[in-house]
Amino acid sequence: MSTIFENIRVAFSGLGSNKLRTVLTMLGITIGVAAVIILVSVGEAVQSFVLNQFANIGTNLLIVIGVPDANGRLTRLTQSEADALADSYRVPDAIAVMPQLNLTRTISVEGREARATVQGVTLTYTEIVNRTVIEGRFFDQEEFDSLARVAIIGRTVIENLFPDTYPIGQTIRVGGVRFTVIGVLNEQGSGGGLGPPGSDADNVIVVPLITAQVRLSGDRNLSGARPVSLILVQARDAESVESAAQEMRSTLREERNISFRDEDNFTIFTQADLLESLGSVTGLLTVFLGLIAGISLIVGGIGIMNIMLVTVTERTREIGLRKAVGARGSDILTQFLIESLVLSILGGAIGVGLGWLATLLGTALVPNLTLSVSADAIVLATAVSSFIGIFFGLYPASRAARMKPIDALRFE
Repeated sequence: MSTIFENIRVAFSGLGSNKLRTVLTMLGITIGVAAVIILVSVGEAVQSFVLNQFANIGTNLLIVIGVPDANGRLTRLTQSEADALADSYRVPDAIAVMPQLNLTRTISVEGREARATVQGVTLTYTEIVNRTVIEGRFFDQEEFDSLARVAIIGRTVIENLFPDTYPIGQTIRVGGVRFTVIGVLNEQGSGGGLGPPGSDADNVIVVPLITAQVRLSGDRNLSGARPVSLILVQARDAESVESAAQEMRSTLREERNISFRDEDNFTIFTQADLLESLGSVTGLLTVFLGLIAGISLIVGGIGIMNIMLVTVTERTREIGLRKAVGARGSDILTQFLIESLVLSILGGAIGVGLGWLATLLGTALVPNLTLSVSADAIVLATAVSSFIGIFFGLYPASRAARMKPIDALRFE
């Protein structure tokens, strides 16, 4: 044990004799470890944020969308199918059903224009997707039945079209059709809601479903029915989700006259399915970011090997002298491996500190993302930097250990 401590003391003494070179050598490891800490923290924070946004909608939500059949034909969902799913005798585990039509339209107000998602929904919208109207009100049954041109808008739409104006009561043009703003939705932010990860759930305009179908879309399927983009179904509770999905599948197969031999031409997603898929995607993102940062560690390791080779060359006579007085090859190997290890561990420790400071700064700049340095990340960074010190220091150390004393002493 005393030999190891002596080697560590000698290592620090040797590194301290050329401080600038030591600092520059550690820089590669420091940057690499800091990059790993930061990027892994960002990946984990994004994963947590996205999953929390979906979890906030509720764990008892099911989503139905149409998909192409075996012949490649897309049979879109309709209001009659939503009515069938709302039948308590056919789907007893469903407590609320809402068909929804999604459109992308240009919205304009007095010369200002922006693109936004228009959602045609029913009166159960706020209950099913867990959103509230923070100003104004939601549309009522009379407005829904009469195809009233009323709209509830998100925060991003207000910022784009009403930066200095109170929006309630204002008139907007949605695809050229005039609508009156009657409400403002609560803020959800990017990645919230049922849109793709990264989409802005506040860049939305909510209007009555029939109004969107007749005044903004006009589409009909082959039977003349007006299609919808998806159907949202709220199960009684999280434990009823699977049974509700089976009941919905049977009902839709009946409504679509699908024989037992044929595949479904629709898909039912549960929140668990979405969370699992998103977890897989964001998990892969975290791994990918970590691998990118790992390239910096390899570069830093190459720098350590280069400097250790230079150090071995500079200290050739010292190596010869030590061997001449009885030092074994293993002693020389241990000495230079410890020097390499000290370099990498010191650089890694500084990198962990810089990564931790960067996560604090990132959290302050982006409050929606809670960046933190996990104990696993610190252990991983320490282990990786130690491995790099041993791996990239092994060749210079073994080269020093193989030197013959007489040759080393003659070295100029």
